[in-house]
Amino acid sequence: MKKVFNLMDWGIFGLRSYNYALLLFHILMENDYSLRLLVNVVWLLAALIIPPLFWFPQLRKNKEWFILLELLLGGSYYIKLFMQADQLGSVDYLIPSLTIGYLLTRKTVWTLPALLLLPFTSMLFGNVSWDVALGSSSDNFLFAFIGIWVSFIAKAYHEKNKLAKEIDEQNKLLTQYAAEIERMTLLEERNRMSREMHDTLGHSFISLIMSLDAAIALLDGDPNLAKEKLISIRGLTEQNLDNMRDIVHRMGEEENISLVHHAERLVSNFQEYTGTVIRLTLKGIEQTFPFDARQSVLRVIQESFTNALKHGKAKEIELDIRFTPSTLRVFIRNNGKPLGKIPYGFGLTTMKNRIELLGGTFSISDLAVTGVEVRCEIPLKGDTLYAQNESAHRR
Repeated sequence: MKKVFNLMDWGIFGLRSYNYALLLFHILMENDYSLRLLVNVVWLLAALIIPPLFWFPQLRKNKEWFILLELLLGGSYYIKLFMQADQLGSVDYLIPSLTIGYLLTRKTVWTLPALLLLPFTSMLFGNVSWDVALGSSSDNFLFAFIGIWVSFIAKAYHEKNKLAKEIDEQNKLLTQYAAEIERMTLLEERNRMSREMHDTLGHSFISLIMSLDAAIALLDGDPNLAKEKLISIRGLTEQNLDNMRDIVHRMGEEENISLVHHAERLVSNFQEYTGTVIRLTLKGIEQTFPFDARQSVLRVIQESFTNALKHGKAKEIELDIRFTPSTLRVFIRNNGKPLGKIPYGFGLTTMKNRIELLGGTFSISDLAVTGVEVRCEIPLKGDTLYAQNESAHRR
């Protein structure tokens, strides 16, 4: 994008320089040497060289002084030529007007009326008709407007690319947040399992090792006592096996944690890591349904949260979970940018497929004023839901 701006600056600067160089060439070719010719050459050289001392592509940025000096030096020479009736057909101030329009700032808006008035100023001192002055004035203003339009397009393109870059950076940051939330959740579960294993089995295995050492020491001296020790160790081993089964059973019970509990934890983590305001509404009594189905619903909720921030730049999200005896309805609304025409890419297609595999319906649409709503409805009774869960377990 910077290269585009530099190219446009150099293009305008080149046109302006060419305009003054052409004027200089004409007066040198069409006039004999005289004091008047020398004055005109110095005047044009000043108009060509002095303003770029304040604005020059990629080097100097003082547009206000450039425009002021352009108007004083180039504009005054234009007025002088305009007053000479024999040169009216060849006199114009179009390229300098274009340059002024391109570099126009809030501080130099006053130059637009000045460009309009330049030809009429010549009427006070020379033989210039109203029609000729009006035509030249209109041409100057038109070229100044073209310069403003070119500058506006360049700035709009620059803002678009700047915004796209910011969105890309935010998307990367959001992806990191999502990965961090997932990592922290896994780490928390891993730590819990480690503590469970350490507290329940670690001590038992240490006791087993010590008892076996004692039994080995007794084998030669007191075989009967060693036998009793081994019988005791066998009992401890059976107890450890029961403890292991108990742990595995409790880990399996994790699958029975409710959807509401998982949703509350997801909302809490997402708020903590992204700073987004999320309001959770629960209605009805939660019905029991398969673990894999609950996971699919949670993944859709998580993806909806991520999309709200990533694509909609939402500041607030509403999660509405409603249970009836036969259905689960989930609504995720945000106050971000509307989607317009819904682009069903990989993410939305995956979300839709997850819900439809459960025999449910998935839809997404813009809200009335601003924001987006995701709607899911899943049947809690029927063969599709449980068949999908059994298929997942077989895999």
